Amino acid sequence: MTIRTMLAASVAFACLCAPALADTSSKKIALSNNYAGNSWRQAMLTSWDKITKEAVSKGVVAAADPFTTAENQATEQAAQIQNMILQGYDAIVVNAASPTALNGAIKEACDAGITVVSFDGIVTERCAWRIAVDFKKMGESQIDYLAKKLPKGGNLLEIRGLAGVSVDDEIHAGIAAGVSKNSQFKIVGSVNGDWAQDVAQRAVAGILPSLPEVAAVVTQGGDGYGAAQAFAAAKRPTPTIVMGNREDELVWWKQQKDKDGYETMSVSIAPGVSTLAFWVAQQILDGKEVKKDLVVPFLRIDQANLEENLKTTQKGGVANVEYSLEDAQKVIDAK
Repeated sequence: MTIRTMLAASVAFACLCAPALADTSSKKIALSNNYAGNSWRQAMLTSWDKITKEAVSKGVVAAADPFTTAENQATEQAAQIQNMILQGYDAIVVNAASPTALNGAIKEACDAGITVVSFDGIVTERCAWRIAVDFKKMGESQIDYLAKKLPKGGNLLEIRGLAGVSVDDEIHAGIAAGVSKNSQFKIVGSVNGDWAQDVAQRAVAGILPSLPEVAAVVTQGGDGYGAAQAFAAAKRPTPTIVMGNREDELVWWKQQKDKDGYETMSVSIAPGVSTLAFWVAQQILDGKEVKKDLVVPFLRIDQANLEENLKTTQKGGVANVEYSLEDAQKVIDAK
């Protein structure tokens, strides 16, 4: 099953209305992004640029400008959002450094009449909209998979993401819940990989000497290949490593599968969720009634459809879905 088919299957069918362009043609939308230091964030920005440039060229909106802070600091991102308020943007789409630390700046934007849509790293300020996958379920699905593959259980190494970001907390909570239901597994080590292969490789290499035999590695995305490299360098048996839809992970997985039948699964949120957030902001500006919390499916790749999905994943990129206006309308209208 392709990623596009997965999207189509996961969203309820709804009648599509002709897009209204005139009401938002003078509107300006900004993207506030807190971090760009891994392949997922780069793919997210590329998707934003591709979809929004076309929207601007067609006169759907007047501008869709992306901004990324130099450091993953909530204070810096809050200042960035305050600058966007002063620059007169009509909507701000936010991938947040913290679910709570930006709430003051978000409230300022709302009070100024600006639409705020958060995605991936969402915010808790009630005036903002939120778009996310069920990250807790995504984490729990890893343990569900391992319980079937390794019914006798074993020791787990957990690679977490960026500390302090809601995504990291939610995926970790799902993994913990899965382990609680499957007591045959035990987490014997935990490191932060920052959703980046190089960071994950260094972190895993640092902790491996202190760990007993590891049956599996549970991850958050962007860390699977780095973990595999660390185990190989340490000359330790390669455990079952859950992957995160990055192209280098999928290539490595296929190589191991072809060599000796290596089995795993891969799961992540699509970087193109930024384009869904753009269209949701545009629809709100156009007067569409949109519920405050929208949930989109995570993208899972399994042993049987690895090759099919690898073919459509850009080199150095991430398995992805980019949303059209019609896709966004389906998500908005889904029950």
